[in-house]
Amino acid sequence: MNKQFDLLSLGEVLLRLSPPNNERIVRGDMFEKQVGGAELNVVSGVSLLGLRTGMISKLPANAVGTFAKNKIRYAGVSDDYLVYDNEKDARLGVYYYENGAYPRKPGIVYDRMYTSINKISVDDFPEEIYSSTRCFHTTGITLALSEQARKTTIEMMKRFKEHGVLISFDVNFRGNLWTGAEAKACIEEILPYVDVFFCSEDTARLTFLKEGNVREIMKSFTEDYPISIVAATQRTVHSPKVHSFGSVIYNAKEDVYYEEAPYENIDVVDRIGSGDAYISGVLYGLLAHDGDCQMALEYGNATSSTKNTIPGDMPSSDLREINRIIKDHNTVGQQAEMDR
Repeated sequence: MNKQFDLLSLGEVLLRLSPPNNERIVRGDMFEKQVGGAELNVVSGVSLLGLRTGMISKLPANAVGTFAKNKIRYAGVSDDYLVYDNEKDARLGVYYYENGAYPRKPGIVYDRMYTSINKISVDDFPEEIYSSTRCFHTTGITLALSEQARKTTIEMMKRFKEHGVLISFDVNFRGNLWTGAEAKACIEEILPYVDVFFCSEDTARLTFLKEGNVREIMKSFTEDYPISIVAATQRTVHSPKVHSFGSVIYNAKEDVYYEEAPYENIDVVDRIGSGDAYISGVLYGLLAHDGDCQMALEYGNATSSTKNTIPGDMPSSDLREINRIIKDHNTVGQQAEMDR
C-alpha cells in the first residue's frame, strides 16, 4: 500500500537566537534568528535526502509561528499536520545558543515554558494521519515537555503502531526537563511500541542504569523489549572545534553489529543538531534501502559528521553531497581538495 509520507515526526519547533561568530550572550548586541528542534531536524534531513516527510506540531497563530512554518516548508517538510494556537498566550519556545572555543564550552539558555506545543492533543488531528506514513519518529524531549505533551505523544505512538507504522524513538535526555528516574519510568512505558531505538552509551548507563560494554548494553534493550534495531553514537570531543564521530548499530533479528571507521578530526562549526542529523541518515538508510543496517550506518555517520560543519540546527546536505562524502570516507589515498 502506498503511503503519503515516508516519515512523520512529532515534536516542538523552537526559535533559536544566537550571537554571531563567537560572541557571548551576556554582552553581544545582535542575535541571528533560526528555527530548529530535535524532531524537525530529523525530518528536514530525511527530506533533503529525497524522502517525503511531514512535521506534527502546534505553533502560535502569529508572525513568529508563520516564520517557523515558512522555514519548515523551505526544508521540503510538509506542513499538512501543523496545527495553530489562537489563544492570547500562544507562544513559540525560544533558546539562546552561544558557540564555544577551547577552553570555553558552548552555552544554552532555554525559554520554553508554557508554549503552544503543550496544548497539543490527538483531537487536533484527523484519524487518517495514523495510516498516512511508513514511519513515525519522536523523542524523549517531547515526552518531557509537559503532562499534556506526554499524554498526546504516547497515544499517538500507540495509534501509529496499531496501523503497522514503524516506530522510531530517540531518548535525547535533557536534564533541564526531567530527572533520570522520571525519564527511565516514562520511556520504559513506551519501549514496547518502539522498533528503532536511539540511545547513547552514556545515557544508557546514567538513565537506564545499564552495565557492560556498549554491545552488551545495546543487545539488552532488545532482550527486554521487542525492539528491532538499536543505534548508539560515539563522539570524541577533542575540543569544542574538533570532534571525531562514529556509531554502532545492532540488528536484533540478525544478531549482528554494524560499525565502520569513525570520521576523524571533524572541523566543528556548530554541533547543535548533529545527533538529529545522525538519526535522519539512519532512518533514510532504513527506509530507502529496505531495512539495510549497513546503509543506515554509513548515511547516519556521514550526515552527522557533515552537519557539524554547518551553522544552525537544521542540515543542508542533499543526497548527492552525502554520497560523495561516504565515497571519500571509504577511499584510501589522495583525494581532491575541492569539489568542482
